[in-house]
Amino acid sequence: MMDHRDVMLPLSLRTLATRTLLLLVIASAVSCSCLPPEDGIRVVSAEKRIDLMGPIVKVFLTLKVENAPTASEASGVLLAFTPTEAQHLSIAKATRVEGKRKKKAFIPLSITASELTTTAPDAPRLYSVLLSTPLKPGDATTLEVLYMLTHSLEPFPAEISQSESQLVYYRDSAVLLSPYHVLEQVTYIKMPSNRIESFTRVDPTTRAGSEVKYGTYNNQMPNSYLPILVHYENNRPFAVVEELVRKVEISHWGNIQITEQYKLKHGGARHKGVFSRLEYQSRPSVSGASSFKNLLARLPPRVHSVYYRDEIGNISSSHLRTDSHKSELEIEPRYPLFGGWHCTFTIGYGLPLQDFVFESVDGRRYINLTFGCPLLDTVVDDLTVKVVLPEGSKNPQPVVPFVTEKHLETSYSYLDVVGRTTVVLKKKNVVGEHNVPFQVYYEFNPIFMLAEPLMLISAVLLFFVAFIAYLHMDLSIRKSS
Repeated sequence: MMDHRDVMLPLSLRTLATRTLLLLVIASAVSCSCLPPEDGIRVVSAEKRIDLMGPIVKVFLTLKVENAPTASEASGVLLAFTPTEAQHLSIAKATRVEGKRKKKAFIPLSITASELTTTAPDAPRLYSVLLSTPLKPGDATTLEVLYMLTHSLEPFPAEISQSESQLVYYRDSAVLLSPYHVLEQVTYIKMPSNRIESFTRVDPTTRAGSEVKYGTYNNQMPNSYLPILVHYENNRPFAVVEELVRKVEISHWGNIQITEQYKLKHGGARHKGVFSRLEYQSRPSVSGASSFKNLLARLPPRVHSVYYRDEIGNISSSHLRTDSHKSELEIEPRYPLFGGWHCTFTIGYGLPLQDFVFESVDGRRYINLTFGCPLLDTVVDDLTVKVVLPEGSKNPQPVVPFVTEKHLETSYSYLDVVGRTTVVLKKKNVVGEHNVPFQVYYEFNPIFMLAEPLMLISAVLLFFVAFIAYLHMDLSIRKSS
């Protein structure tokens, strides 16, 4: 007879146990990996707030760091990320807090990859926050850091039916992974709803509604890592743009034409079973809770000649709202998108030249546009921005506030002779925080504006000359006298 204690665990529980064991192994590997310490620096207090309200993980860090009285001046503070976090890290920003209460000032700081990072595959990746002024011995300062992680939420179950809600896993550490000694720290995790299936407990751990608090933990040694796993409901649209190509064509005759080609997918739990449009429309709050049927694109002000189409043709289910400050285009794909579903479409629009192309003090022209993706709350896996300069432009110089891949190519359009210089910018793992202005400087001689009109005039003249010559030609066959 089989004892009731020998009954096998359900598949989900066994999977959860296996994943937890794997996390413990990773944690031990991270703890054993040697992080180069920064002499004299220690973290007096650390507060970590993790925002899991959407498909993008947003982490806010408040660090009060202190330099030992016997140490030398510190020019930077190190941040540590696990290899998985570093792979999915989209953007990181830091500010230094100066002053108190109403006189507080936030000084932006730059973050760069540290040369101290080891080459071991399981070793944490280090980034250095470069201080505006060195931290003197015995002094303390407060840093505020924001970083975002993409593709860090794992749907579980991986497949759901039309009527099921989407549940996801999130993995992190209850304590701050840091190369420094941390005297006091606390971690908060905020989720979009009160439905939390399970979460790892590392005492002291408390839950209040949709928020879980880990800590306060005291006197944590460098490289400490306590893995946690949170399983919760997240029905926010997981809109992922697998590839976006933005083409910006500049014409000095008064117009800028922008064409955006999208390859969009739903990156959440895959849909299983049959799709019922009747159920989807009759029970919108329950059926397809994690799907999405419309997206909002924020375009520049004063757009004109806007179109939205796909391979079939023009899509009429779009709404454009414009004012003097912004333009918003609400688009609806031909069908709602469930997990694993794809669609492709193109958005195009024109802009007035005088609003975006200017002349610098050194005589060069430059265009000032917004980098990134106009669609809100989306992740772009692969972004390509092509700025097609007018024919005859020379010495292009892009200015982008973050690292991108850059190269030049030549494009051809109507009536071009030598082709147009095209600046190509590429970046992966793009989020809304990358929607910042960028510029492309170039030299342009206005005489080249006459090239196309002269070609048209010459073509018309040649046509009439050929026509007149034809009229005066005698092509008849006569008998010789």
